[in-house]
Amino acid sequence: MYIVPEREIATLMTRDAAFDAVEKVFAAMAAQDAYNFPVIREAIGHEDALYGFKGGFDKAGLTLGLKAGGYWPHNLEKRGEINHQSTVFLFDPDTGKAKAMVGGNLLTALRTAAASSVSIKHLARKDAKVLGMIGAGHQATFQLRAALETGTFEKVIGWNYHPDMLPNIEKVAGEAGVPFEAVALEGMTQADVIISITSAFAPSLMAAHVSAGTHIACMGTDTKGKQEVEAALLARATVFTDEVAQSISIGEAQHAIADGLIKESDVAQLGAVINGTHAGRTGDDEITLFDGTGVGLQDLAVAASVVDLAIEKGIAIEVDF
Repeated sequence: MYIVPEREIATLMTRDAAFDAVEKVFAAMAAQDAYNFPVIREAIGHEDALYGFKGGFDKAGLTLGLKAGGYWPHNLEKRGEINHQSTVFLFDPDTGKAKAMVGGNLLTALRTAAASSVSIKHLARKDAKVLGMIGAGHQATFQLRAALETGTFEKVIGWNYHPDMLPNIEKVAGEAGVPFEAVALEGMTQADVIISITSAFAPSLMAAHVSAGTHIACMGTDTKGKQEVEAALLARATVFTDEVAQSISIGEAQHAIADGLIKESDVAQLGAVINGTHAGRTGDDEITLFDGTGVGLQDLAVAASVVDLAIEKGIAIEVDF
């Protein structure tokens, strides 16, 4: 079995490699060559932590495994560790033997950012120039870096529940040579693409804040009860997701479904657009929305890529297990 420690991930996994891995696995899911297992996510009654498992099997890529981990909200203040902690385990699909254990913290951030970037590539208008960011935390910086590499954006606008955090994304925009402006939520109407990455349980982005032709990537809702955007916005939009079952149960679509504004059949897989079996955006005035719930196959895809690179570079630690 190979071990690739968290400390090695930054030298192995690039944003481009994460993008390619996620795009391919979305396509495999839509072609029914890959499927996710049911998600387990529990409050463990200790340290206010949420812990769970996401896994799946990609028959096309012969990748089998799971990601174990979750959210420890007091890590940073108590221990100087990041609050999100995870590890990916890969298994040989031919024998069931353990194949690799991979640090999952940076991989999770990169694959989440890659998912929104894949949606921008396939669903945003080609002339999109203004990128809106809702959220300015740790993950927002990954989202913004990846998005700026996906399109030719000329301006970034941002809003956050805590305005004192906006310099986090202003710095990223500055490093890319793109001007940044802090705006009120009403100012999001000037955005051609909006990425929402918060952990909110009440919507901030309303339908009135979004102009015709905008693409929205909702990346923060992955638990029952969470909500980043008004349910009425999904009724205005053509809705896509990584996995429909998760979207309607723990993703952004859960609320629009519960309110009777959309049906399960109104939610399409982004992988179908990648494969060419769904038209995707059909007009410049169409609002498209990607509900990125985060699926286990994303983690397995980027982890498998990292293991291959680590073995190639002699970085992987081999153990008899």
